[in-house]
Amino acid sequence: MATTARRAPYAVPVHEDEAARHGDSTEDETESMGESMGPLEESGCTVSEDEEEIDDAVANDIERFEASFKNITQRYRLINRIGEGTFSTVYKAEDLLYEHYQNEWDFDANKENQDSTSATHKQGSSRSQKPRFVAIKKIYVTSSPLRILNEIELLHDLRDSPNVCPLITAFRHQDQVIAILPFFQHKDFRDYYREFTVSDMRIYFQSLFTALQSVHEAQIIHRDIKPTNFLYSPSQQRGVLVDFGLAEREGTDYHHCTCCYEPNDRQRKIQSSVYATTLNAAHAANQPAPRPTFPNNDQRSSRRANRAGTRGFRAPEVLLKCTAQTCLLDVWSCGIILLTFLSKRFPFFHSADDIDAFVELCCIFGKKRMKETALLHGQVLQTNLPTLSENGHGWEKILLWCTGRSKKSPDGQGGMSEEELAAIEFMKVCLELDPAKRITAEEALEHPFLANVAPVRQDSMAD
Repeated sequence: MATTARRAPYAVPVHEDEAARHGDSTEDETESMGESMGPLEESGCTVSEDEEEIDDAVANDIERFEASFKNITQRYRLINRIGEGTFSTVYKAEDLLYEHYQNEWDFDANKENQDSTSATHKQGSSRSQKPRFVAIKKIYVTSSPLRILNEIELLHDLRDSPNVCPLITAFRHQDQVIAILPFFQHKDFRDYYREFTVSDMRIYFQSLFTALQSVHEAQIIHRDIKPTNFLYSPSQQRGVLVDFGLAEREGTDYHHCTCCYEPNDRQRKIQSSVYATTLNAAHAANQPAPRPTFPNNDQRSSRRANRAGTRGFRAPEVLLKCTAQTCLLDVWSCGIILLTFLSKRFPFFHSADDIDAFVELCCIFGKKRMKETALLHGQVLQTNLPTLSENGHGWEKILLWCTGRSKKSPDGQGGMSEEELAAIEFMKVCLELDPAKRITAEEALEHPFLANVAPVRQDSMAD
């Protein structure tokens, strides 16, 4: 590996060994991998700082990694595999050369260094200090080189953003790229989401939206907001947003969509469409609406839009292939996480594909609102499923059913608490079907649900 300065303040630090050989992977191949692993399939557990035993499969994986990546053992001591996803594997490692570099990214170090100053002088050796851990993200060689470069550039641009995992450095050996990130002690989402009170949720989302505000201010769409990508420590009340593998700059591949029109202009465009004129003609002739038909030789070009994300967390505009997607699709995903907390069901949505996902939304919001949402993006909803109601169901009714409770009785028993009702109101503005009416990350932090949450001081916490 070439010796390029690490932790440089303004240049993206990538260490190279020799000319990369990217194999036969292409951008087209990686475009088909625009979906993250399902929330139940992903590994997102916490590994304690005690070096517990690891199974043979993980040990063999670490040995293969160390053997295949030149000189990695001179810089890092791999300890365990802590995460595995669609596009990468993450390992916990000790940074053997920590004391040789400036480490502005380590916001816990200053306090610890102050506390241990006298002890360090007595010991006279920096290697006797507390080990410093990092997370090594091994990006699979099948990933597109452009996608890897995009992730590293975005992480570098967000290096000073609060609650966003910063990039320490990156290395490349032949066709293998690894990113070095801080190791954050956190807890598996599945171990605490059922026990969270509404007060706990407020602190969680204050931390999450703080990260999201910084990301959106940089005009970056994360595209994969979900519990396993927000590493949270309930004991420290701190979280960091990770995994920008699917992220992109807002406006990438932008094309005008029907949702971009002013309401009056959009209505005129819809009324002049073949769909509307056919319905109006049937209505004028006192005839039932004709069954939908499709041209044998459709000359229109296919509609293409970025649909990257995780099943169950995709916003309606993503499912409907909106070509003018914005940062607000991340806010929808945050609303789904809040829905998970309130319903105590994870994952709440569990669809096999985009069609199933849209039907799931129809079950909640009703056919009427979902037809309007489809038209907003120039699409037509046509369904004959008998179980879909016209007006859907209210969130309070759904959440009471999920938690096995009944409505409040005349004697005041049962029902939702005032705190829960406040959380539902906040969730509604996050899960607004029309992205133009959806709350922004900045507005979310000013919403009554989060406005009075005191942020936890980072300098008062240490792993």
